[in-house]
Amino acid sequence: MNEPVIDLASIGAVVFDIDGVVTDTARGHAAAWKHVFDAFLRGRSEPFDIRDDYLRHVDGRPRLDGVRTFLASRGIAVPEGGPDDEPGAPTVHGLGLAKDQIFIAQVDKYGVAAFPATVALLHELRRRGARTAAVSASLHGRRLVTAAGVAHLFDVVVDGGDAALMNLPGKPDPALFLEAVRRLALPAGRASVVDAALPGVQAGGKGGFGLVVAVTRDGPGDAAALAGHGAHVVVPDLGELSVRGRVLPLRA
Repeated sequence: MNEPVIDLASIGAVVFDIDGVVTDTARGHAAAWKHVFDAFLRGRSEPFDIRDDYLRHVDGRPRLDGVRTFLASRGIAVPEGGPDDEPGAPTVHGLGLAKDQIFIAQVDKYGVAAFPATVALLHELRRRGARTAAVSASLHGRRLVTAAGVAHLFDVVVDGGDAALMNLPGKPDPALFLEAVRRLALPAGRASVVDAALPGVQAGGKGGFGLVVAVTRDGPGDAAALAGHGAHVVVPDLGELSVRGRVLPLRA
C-alpha cells in the first residue's frame, strides 16, 4: 500500500465523491433505502440490511441502478415503470422516487454537514494550486455541496443531473469522473479520485486515474476489499492524507 500522500508534482487535480467523502450523507441515504425496501419486501423477503445490502448493492450507484441491483440480489423482478409513477409503487421508478422523497425530506429538515477533514484537505489543495471537483451519482449533488457550505471549494460539480442530460452511465463505469477531469482540462492520469464506495474505487481504476484514494470508516475488512479493487491508498479519514509540493501554473 502506498504512502497516504497526494504528490502535486504528478497530480494536478482531485475529484471527490460527494456522499460519504465530502458530506456526511451516506447514513441518510442508507436509512431512506431501508425504509423503502423494508415496506416493499414485507411478505416477500428478509428486511434490507442497512450495512451489508447498502454497501454491496446500492452505495455509489445511480438511484435506479441501486433498485435494480438490490432486487436482483433477492431474485425479485419488478416492472421498470416511469418517472411519473407514484412514489412507492412496485416499480423500479416508484421505489426510487420514494427513496428520493424520504432523503430530500431529511436534508430539508436536518441540513447537511461536511466532514471537517475533507474541508481542511480542500483548503490545502487549493492553497497549493490544485484544482478540485465534486462528483455524485445523485441528482442532488449540487444541492448537497451548497447546503453544506462547500460549493465554493470546487471548480467543477458533476452530478446525476449531468449524467441524465449527457446519458452517462453510473459507477463502476468511470464516465462521471472522466467528465469532471474533462471540464478541468486535465488527463485522468494527472488527477486523483477520492471515494468511499467500492463502485467509485473501481471507476477510478478503470478510468486510469493517477491516484485512487479510498476512505473507509468501517474497519480493516473494508480496507482490504477496497485495496483489492484498485485503491492505491486507503485511509479511515482524510485527516490522515497529506499533501506534498504544489501545482506549478501552466505556461502560456
